[in-house]
Amino acid sequence: MTYAKHMPTVEKAVRTNAGLASELRLSVMRLRRRLTSERAPDNELSIPTMAVLGCLARHGDCTVGQLARRERVQPPSMTRTVNSLVDGGYATRRPHESDGRQVVVALTEKGRETLLADRARRDAWLARRLSDLTTEERAVLRAAAPILQRMAEED
Repeated sequence: MTYAKHMPTVEKAVRTNAGLASELRLSVMRLRRRLTSERAPDNELSIPTMAVLGCLARHGDCTVGQLARRERVQPPSMTRTVNSLVDGGYATRRPHESDGRQVVVALTEKGRETLLADRARRDAWLARRLSDLTTEERAVLRAAAPILQRMAEED
């Protein structure tokens, strides 16, 4: 007998919180990997670096500390990421208006264009996949999207 015959179905597995957690983790990780593979081949920026551009686009200018907290990394790691973004022309850095010890990071036009092109390519792939779903399946995902967003942002 094969392992697959003994493996519980997804429907059975998600009946418990632990089963649902396991299935969601696996599905979200696989979807992330697939979306990563849909990036533009000429995009030289890493996923974490693109996430920082996205954070700047969503929240506006941020200090390095704010970016580190939002992206859940240590400030020295964020400083390295910001340095690479500034060196590549994707972001600028300026002194904080009231606290000279801090640096404020802002998105440049090149950073915004890179982010939008990357998002458009991956969104187009995902939109094609969504169009293959039933109306009911899309409704479930519409209801789940804000919940998943909230879960991702909670501490």
